Amino acid sequence: MPSELVEWLLVRQSKPTNKGALKVIVSSPNLKSINVVFDDQNLVANAGLILVSTMSESLRLEELMEEKVSLSGRVGGANPGRKLLTLIHAMTAGASHIDHVDMLRAGSTESVLGHVVVAPSTMGTFLRTFTFGHLRQVDSAVDTALCRAWAMGAGPGHAQLVIDIDSTICEVHGTKKQGANFGYTKCRCYHPLLAVRADTGEIVNQRLRKGSSHTARGVRRFIKDTIARLRRAGAKGEIVVRFDSGYWSNETIALLERLGVRYSMAIRAGTKGIKEMIEEISEDSWSEIPYTPDGEAQVAEMIYQNRRLVIRRTRLIGKQAELWPNWRYFGFLTDLGGTTVEADQFQRNRAVIELCIRDIKDSALEHLPSGNFSANGVWLACAALAHNLIRWSAILGKITKPGTLTVSQTMRTRFISIAARLVNISGRLVLRGPKRWPWAQQFLTALTNLRLLLASATE
Repeated sequence: MPSELVEWLLVRQSKPTNKGALKVIVSSPNLKSINVVFDDQNLVANAGLILVSTMSESLRLEELMEEKVSLSGRVGGANPGRKLLTLIHAMTAGASHIDHVDMLRAGSTESVLGHVVVAPSTMGTFLRTFTFGHLRQVDSAVDTALCRAWAMGAGPGHAQLVIDIDSTICEVHGTKKQGANFGYTKCRCYHPLLAVRADTGEIVNQRLRKGSSHTARGVRRFIKDTIARLRRAGAKGEIVVRFDSGYWSNETIALLERLGVRYSMAIRAGTKGIKEMIEEISEDSWSEIPYTPDGEAQVAEMIYQNRRLVIRRTRLIGKQAELWPNWRYFGFLTDLGGTTVEADQFQRNRAVIELCIRDIKDSALEHLPSGNFSANGVWLACAALAHNLIRWSAILGKITKPGTLTVSQTMRTRFISIAARLVNISGRLVLRGPKRWPWAQQFLTALTNLRLLLASATE
């Protein structure tokens, strides 16, 4: 062992079991003695990007972007495929700012991506080139990517497909961001809409809105676009859409019925007509449902405007009851079958969309970088595609079991943010990762599966 890293201390034992026995103590390396340099051209910081880039190549994303997005004649508009793919791959590695694109240019990272990586300054100019019409071109490319991924086996096929639609708040700073206004949260923000596939966490549609947009603004157009996209992508079974009470309207329900889509839509139980109906429910009509140890919950149902209305009431019990002794009421309209308890459980499972929103806001959607509204719309679309690429890599690479949600941070920790060295062994490039990596076998299996998809896609 190097003497400058390990100090050997030979200490005679105070009470040796054997005469003259010595005790050997090995101290930890002295951190102050380790020199640090950044000069390894063969090192790849995020070697697991080879999984995502293999998935991207199977989907032919670069050619797809070149085909769909036309920015000819505009400053910075050349080669949109490699530029958008650079941004998307940076986001899969955790990028939340334009400057983070630079991590793809370090060492030999570009070698595991399969395309030329552009500089952050070029990316900024490129994003400002977009108009609303060009943003719709990017949406069309995202649509086609979803169709291709589902055709490869990531889709629901004939199974029931549950979609949760909700909005979120993306806070921004500065007065020069187009469309950023003060909304109901009293902060300057954008207010995008997201449609999320419940069983996998995929974002199947997204739309950037002004910060002053009320919750349901543009939702009916968004629903029509989302359902059309799902049908194009190959969803052949029953589609169910879940909403919270902010989207409650008879017009929205009528649209869903016209589209042949089932629904489960929360309502505002404090509304006068609903409140009067709740008061008429007899005590023996309520059914107990599992709840927290310090509370109880019951459900009942009735008919409201010829539709099934399920009401849930909850209250605290025990020592906490004095804090909130009265019942609190929640309700939702649905055209689904099953018992009252089953319908209530299905609606409460809508909470999974919050996990998905938190996931994307903890990474790419942490920041909307441009003062240009359309540029931020492109950023949102790329963030959604990066979010989905991680999930498609996990699903088609057989990392994630069917019906299991994928968490981006877990995927990055285990399979993407891996340091490796790209070396040439007998004329063959080898990516050498760290020995005893806990998820090495899963990584290699996933890479094999994704390469099989790539081979079949290029035949």
